[in-house]
Amino acid sequence: MSKILKIALSTCIAVNLLAVEIDENRDRIHSVRKVVDSVGKLEKKDVSVVDNFRRMFSDGKVSGQIRTIYAGYNQKETGAKDTYSTAIGGILKYELAEYNGFNAGVAFYTSHDISTLTGNTDEQNPELSSSTGSYTDMSEAYINYRYEDLNLRAGRQILDTPLADSDDIRMIQNTFEAYVATYNFNGAEFLAGNIQSWQGIDAGLNDSWIDVGENGANFGGVTYHDGLEFNAWYYNITEITNAIYLDLGFEYKIDENMMIHTVIQYLNETELDSSGYAANIYGALFEYVIHDIGFNIAFDKALKQKGATSFSGTGGGSMFTSMDTMIIDEIAEDRDALAIVAGISYSINNFGFLYAYGDFKGDKNSLGVKAHIVEQDIGFEYNVNDAFVVAAMYVLEEDKESSTKTQNDWNRAQVMVKYDF
Repeated sequence: MSKILKIALSTCIAVNLLAVEIDENRDRIHSVRKVVDSVGKLEKKDVSVVDNFRRMFSDGKVSGQIRTIYAGYNQKETGAKDTYSTAIGGILKYELAEYNGFNAGVAFYTSHDISTLTGNTDEQNPELSSSTGSYTDMSEAYINYRYEDLNLRAGRQILDTPLADSDDIRMIQNTFEAYVATYNFNGAEFLAGNIQSWQGIDAGLNDSWIDVGENGANFGGVTYHDGLEFNAWYYNITEITNAIYLDLGFEYKIDENMMIHTVIQYLNETELDSSGYAANIYGALFEYVIHDIGFNIAFDKALKQKGATSFSGTGGGSMFTSMDTMIIDEIAEDRDALAIVAGISYSINNFGFLYAYGDFKGDKNSLGVKAHIVEQDIGFEYNVNDAFVVAAMYVLEEDKESSTKTQNDWNRAQVMVKYDF
């Protein structure tokens, strides 16, 4: 048994032994990737409202997270080296109390490889702390104004929209330098804004802040979730693509022990300035939950855009078939592509388990090349309490189209321990 697998399995055994009670009222999560994302989220603390300027500072709140992750790849391709890293870091955030609707916040994100538990040079896994083994940035720095149901925020901040997403799946989540207006009306939330730059796991940790589009990205959307769920978004990512994203679904409780959840989605992207990004994708998700067990199946179909590929945005993407590693973008270039993901989840007390099987197939492209990749995700999560979480993910990826092992043949293990304060 490989060292990576032993570490993952030993953590999973510990998780099983420590299970305790959990709140059953949780939001439905649309993909495996969103499950991984949700595990690492820093718990939000309410901002105090004060009656004078001085108390903005004295009643300000310090919060943060300490996070440690081990992540390694066991490569199957001939000549490819296994890589692994263990990093420690987290978030330190300070947020002013609110006075006359105004407040502000700043947060530092950091991650550093532990050298004795990390591979040397070409055996180091750079996705946790960059190829240099170290990453620190002031990833949030914003001013906020709130008046009744209107909220305005300017500066470096977290966004979670379909094509601009925090994607908190490793050590450093994505954050954005943006200007965002939010308005709540009768249960619906309207958002509009402009994004200038971003940083984080999907932007690449070897660089700090990088531009979004040639001159930023403009976006607007509306979202509603109350039994019925609805999302409608428009993005103009300058000189890259104009995108429209829609989804519509509902959740129906059959009785106190059973419920069904179904959603359909659609993404259309129009290429700008010969960027090579265009898409026409539709999909659906169906989930059935009985007691603490959930069964789900999802598909996404990408229609061929000659010479172009789909763009899942600045983040992990909104497609229902997005897994820990595979997303439909990987096979959708210049071909029709189909992704099907089926899974089972189980939660009892403070323990959660997930297994998902994803089949990603691409028809022949203009060069006559097909694609067929299978990914399996096995995840475990244990909430020791509201602040302390232990989670593990084991991923098996296989290139079914090739008779020899390729760069798409590997196993991946990740173990995360995080503590919010």
